[in-house]
Amino acid sequence: MQTNTPFAVDPQALSAHVQATLGALAKSVELKLGEISVAVTPADYVRVATLLRDAPGCQFEQLIDLCGVDYSDYREGGWDGPRYCVVSHLLSVSLNQRLRLKVFAPDDDLPVVDSINGVWSSANWFEREAFDLYGIVFEGHDDLRRILTDYGFIGHPFRKDFPVSGHTEMIYDAERQRVIYQPVSIEPREITPRIIREENYGERR
Repeated sequence: MQTNTPFAVDPQALSAHVQATLGALAKSVELKLGEISVAVTPADYVRVATLLRDAPGCQFEQLIDLCGVDYSDYREGGWDGPRYCVVSHLLSVSLNQRLRLKVFAPDDDLPVVDSINGVWSSANWFEREAFDLYGIVFEGHDDLRRILTDYGFIGHPFRKDFPVSGHTEMIYDAERQRVIYQPVSIEPREITPRIIREENYGERR
């Protein structure tokens, strides 16, 4: 099927065009496995997002996903950068092309980046989710509330240092005849998968 879009089948051309469009605003533009990743500083995040949406040849009209990433485990492999990153995936419907946009929060103790809800309205719930699960604060978001955990939840469950069992549990107290919260009664333990070995496993009988 023929297409008249300039970059849909040429990631290298799109990568070069994005680099030329953003110039010094891009910390890096990386092409790997046919996918383009753009990294920017927090100060330039909203400006770059706006350029990627509006600039000719880019025209990423849709934000299709936004999530947080906790890089704390990467430090075992030599990573010395900030802990929290916000990763967005952009789609240009008109030019049939995609791009990944990354920005790292500069403060590990209180990760804050600007909201891009004003650039793409679909960022609204995605940013709330990243705030809820990772504790990343999106400056300028109109309604930054938890979206998945309970109202009284404390902590951020997708952080690598958050216990798998959580800190509190919810149970029904028959004496009080209501639901109550209490400290988790399950002792932390490491689950080792059981390996079952059988002769002729997987063979038809």
